[in-house]
Amino acid sequence: MAELILNRDWRPALSVLGASGLPSIDNAGNVLRPATALKLSLRIPPKVDPKTATQALKKLLETNPPYGAKVSFIGDWGAAGWNAPPLAPWLEKSLDRASQQWFGQPPGFMGIGGTIPFMSMLGERFPAAQFLITGVLGPHANAHGPNEFLHLPTARRISGCVAQIIADHFQRK
Repeated sequence: MAELILNRDWRPALSVLGASGLPSIDNAGNVLRPATALKLSLRIPPKVDPKTATQALKKLLETNPPYGAKVSFIGDWGAAGWNAPPLAPWLEKSLDRASQQWFGQPPGFMGIGGTIPFMSMLGERFPAAQFLITGVLGPHANAHGPNEFLHLPTARRISGCVAQIIADHFQRK
């Protein structure tokens, strides 16, 4: 389990997002092609500088490619990940109370290996701030998939939790 969490949240992951110059599977064979282009996505762990990671990937891909291939890499943008600070005691208590009230169980916390550049910017600008980031999936949801939808009972419960936490924030000393 620990390895899965580390892979998802704290280790880099390289993905091919798109390709051109490749033959279809029906016509593919062991032949040399005049050109192939790939669009890559490198997910970097929180606290890794995106410019440094982009330069490292460029060096890795362009240095000594096999079979005399010519490889060029152009990084079109980079974004830093975000590592949430520890919860303030008031927020931890409020989250637990709201989750128990609306879901009947303690809150679940989940880091995710995606990058939300806006959170990194907010964290840099407001280092002492506490952030509550939620998502509504619910049963049978498929985030960012063709059948993505909003599960209304779950959305109502999360809205209730958020309202309770805002009220607790307002009432704290």
